[in-house]
Amino acid sequence: MSTAPANGSTRLVGLAPVVDAQVRCLILGSFPSPASLAAQQYYGHKQNQFWRLLGATLAEPLLALPYPERLVRMCAHGIGLWDVYQSCIRPGALDANIRAGTANDFAALIPCLPQLARLCFNGQTAARFASRFAVFGLATVTLPSSSPACTWPFAEKLKHWQAGIGQPAGNPV
Repeated sequence: MSTAPANGSTRLVGLAPVVDAQVRCLILGSFPSPASLAAQQYYGHKQNQFWRLLGATLAEPLLALPYPERLVRMCAHGIGLWDVYQSCIRPGALDANIRAGTANDFAALIPCLPQLARLCFNGQTAARFASRFAVFGLATVTLPSSSPACTWPFAEKLKHWQAGIGQPAGNPV
């Protein structure tokens, strides 16, 4: 979704949060890529490793599942998903190009998540928001970005994702 402001730049609007009342860990990205916005799916670019990393972390075949089922399985593990920016101007897909960003309304969302204990930031751009969450008393973890722009080897990223997200307490459905 996008709107065209008077200055000729296109303001892009992100996706809704994927959460339920059982979420214990919320993964926050920066803002959806053009491919994700076009598909209206989080991490919709085929080269983004998000679903592969999360699937390996949770021992779930998320990448092989249809998108709606990925979301169901993720939430069954007590994990939710959103972005730090609600809207922005960004030519291309690089986080470095984000301008005029408007943050999502976390003050409204977090009270709706009574079991939320941890925030995991998917990359450094999202992690810049960590200090805004101190008031909520939540643990925060910065993960290496799942973006192809982060060139760490997959195994190294996975090690950090497994340590940062782990398997939230409780049994998945």
